[in-house]
Amino acid sequence: MDDFTLARVIHVVAVLMWIGGVAFVTTVVLPSIRRTHQSADRLSAFHGLESGFSWQARIWVLLAGASGFWMTWRADLWSRFADLHFWWMWAMLLVWLIFAAMLFVLEPLFLHKRMAASPQPQQDFQRMERMHRILLLASILATIGAVGGSHGLW
Repeated sequence: MDDFTLARVIHVVAVLMWIGGVAFVTTVVLPSIRRTHQSADRLSAFHGLESGFSWQARIWVLLAGASGFWMTWRADLWSRFADLHFWWMWAMLLVWLIFAAMLFVLEPLFLHKRMAASPQPQQDFQRMERMHRILLLASILATIGAVGGSHGLW
């Protein structure tokens, strides 16, 4: 197996685990918390569960980014970012950048502290649920674009 193939395997598995985790949290965990907890307790219930997944998400996002960069560098695919036919390259990068910023900058430096001392936990939970839905939709669209694009669909 050559290094490019290995990078592609790592990339696909990392994206599968990362976006699959986002899908699970968005479509199962958050609705379950909404159904089983009082509105004032939902945010703290989420944080109790989220801590078990956040470290995994960070690993998968790092692996997806590193393998994506490696494949782009190794195959000299930089010109794709200037070609509109490869719009999905930008979609993948944008989704990755948003998640990387959330997981490595915003959550540890700002969001966890803000939500722990939230004066409006009900509204913060609703905002968080809405953001998860938007990010999941963006992730699905980027994935559809990447899989279709890498196989000549676009």
